[in-house]
Amino acid sequence: MILRELFTLVAAFAAFASAVAAYLAVFHGEAPLKDIFSTAAAAVIGLYVGRYFERRRLAHGR
Repeated sequence: MILRELFTLVAAFAAFASAVAAYLAVFHGEAPLKDIFSTAAAAVIGLYVGRYFERRRLAHGR
């Protein structure tokens, strides 16, 4: 269970980071690591918050 969550965390962070890096490189011409990591971290936090609320909603049968 913990290994699956760790894999999900790493995979989500890598996916968001690569997407942000590609966007910044294509549309802005540069991709600072600070921007990539902070945006990817915020996206992963949002992903986990959404998963938490969805689990609570499903647990209550809504």
